[in-house]
Amino acid sequence: MIRPVRERLQVFLFPVEGDKWLAILRVGLGLQVLLYALALKWDWNYLLAGKGKGQISRDLAEALLSLESPAVPRLGWFVSLGAHSGVGEETILPLTWILLFFAGSCLVVGFYSRLAAVLGWLLHLSAAKSGGLASYGVDNFMTIGLFYLMTSPLPDRYALDWRFRKTTPEDSRARGFFRRVLQLHLCLIYFFSGLTKALGRGWWDGSNIWRALIRPSFNVLPAEMLIKWKILFPIAGVSIWLLEIGYPFFVWHRKLGRIWLTCICAMHLMIGLTMGMYLFALIMIVLNLAAFGPKLAFISHRTPE
Repeated sequence: MIRPVRERLQVFLFPVEGDKWLAILRVGLGLQVLLYALALKWDWNYLLAGKGKGQISRDLAEALLSLESPAVPRLGWFVSLGAHSGVGEETILPLTWILLFFAGSCLVVGFYSRLAAVLGWLLHLSAAKSGGLASYGVDNFMTIGLFYLMTSPLPDRYALDWRFRKTTPEDSRARGFFRRVLQLHLCLIYFFSGLTKALGRGWWDGSNIWRALIRPSFNVLPAEMLIKWKILFPIAGVSIWLLEIGYPFFVWHRKLGRIWLTCICAMHLMIGLTMGMYLFALIMIVLNLAAFGPKLAFISHRTPE
């Protein structure tokens, strides 16, 4: 009885997997890193400079971070390294931005994919932690996605460096394992996010959606429109937590999975359009398409993905 269960578990965790999902993850995260860098281009030094030079001193965020763990990457490491070499902070900070932008560009085209993924993960995590007082959920999901990418068997066949290092048959099961873990990770995230929403009153009566849409810096839609359509807020609130709670149960289904995945991506797209959270919407859509994308009708599943 134990052996069949163990064999089924092994087949579930280590399926033979193609690399199309990995290409989706690589290109999507490359675009995400590029847009992230471009969005912060003019404010990079202002947000991440040290004491007396920026909006909020980077030293404060890094001091708080040190209380949590001294091993978490931060921009202060690069600034200190530059200081030992006689290079000032005013040079190091723009250089880290250039390297982050370069890493994103390399990921999009697949040039030195693993090195670009590691560099992108390290620089983005350092910037997110050093600017922790100004970061939000998009940084956490970017870190998660880049971690899965840099530890997965790269390159994929659509990358430029495929001709220099082709993967082996053993890599197909490694790809299957990393994709399966990403799938399970998303299922846990959505389920507990939906459960938390369902336990609160604000998602039943739509008040949480109202507060989110009128909050300064996220109030993209005019107040007149929100008042006109406020009757739909309770329906939207309940629909959102139902989608999230049902995600781990229905996204695996061959037919219902396509519908569920499309609805989840549409939900994130609407969040991006109505609240101006474009980077958050993009990273969530990329992670979902990489994890379950081949279930969509327009992606063939005749061959392993």
